[in-house]
Amino acid sequence: MQAIARDILCYAMQTLRHCSIVMHIHDELVIEANPRMSLDAVCEQMRRTPPWADGLILDAAGYVTEFYKKD
Repeated sequence: MQAIARDILCYAMQTLRHCSIVMHIHDELVIEANPRMSLDAVCEQMRRTPPWADGLILDAAGYVTEFYKKD
């Protein structure tokens, strides 16, 4: 399960390659983005499933902050 979760996170990182990914912690991504970028748009991109996981239901949530903190 952990290997699959990692592969899905890496796929999300590839879909967000236009963003500045500062770090990742387990299943979280920390992105430095333009303030005009929509959090909903980022979450939508993270919900995309890899081609090999067709039918897998994914969800993503996030928050906007000026500095890193645990939610």
